[in-house]
Amino acid sequence: MIQLYKLKSPIVILNFKTYLESSGENALNLAKALESAGEESGITMVASPQAADIYRIKDETSILLLSQHIDPISPGGNTGANLFETLLDNGIDGSLLNHSEKRMELADIDLITQKLNENQLISCICSNNVSTSMAAASLNPTFVAIEPPELIGTGIPVSKAEPEVVEGSVKNVRKINKDVKVLCGAGISTGEDMAQAIELGAEGVLLASGIIKADNPKEALLDLVSKI
Repeated sequence: MIQLYKLKSPIVILNFKTYLESSGENALNLAKALESAGEESGITMVASPQAADIYRIKDETSILLLSQHIDPISPGGNTGANLFETLLDNGIDGSLLNHSEKRMELADIDLITQKLNENQLISCICSNNVSTSMAAASLNPTFVAIEPPELIGTGIPVSKAEPEVVEGSVKNVRKINKDVKVLCGAGISTGEDMAQAIELGAEGVLLASGIIKADNPKEALLDLVSKI
């Protein structure tokens, strides 16, 4: 199990989503690029691949791995669902929860966050505004990632378009639970974007297409952390 106190800020979490550039063999190559960039920069980098790619990446790299989603189910007849116990057995170090592309009910977020906490795993709850960031913080996750959905995939970073959302989330999450770290997501792709997110109080970033779609993902990752 990962020792959460050893997670060093700043944190970079790369959500692989379901792009062809981050699926199958490409997912493994991307994870290796992420791992190499982390070793060269000294920055904590975390991969969040599709469930089908977790075992192979875990087997061939030492990078931290988050699943993209976990369903609030028990073992049994749940065809097509992501069972916590299976993902755990395949080597996850934690999970994203409540991404804007995979929304969850509050009670279900709470249930899965508790399971992750009980197993000393990383929980990263995505939120879309200050009030939901506060609600997420009350569930005691490792991270709250603030991502206004209208900015996801646009290339317009939330740290520039809506800096008050990042600052407000940081301020209010700390009021609710000082141990919860806030990440900045949506539109983050460059070193300037990440530097501004850190200046606003975030302890890292959650990003996707800006790196996945880059001609050279490793170089894009190194540029991302070059100004901090």
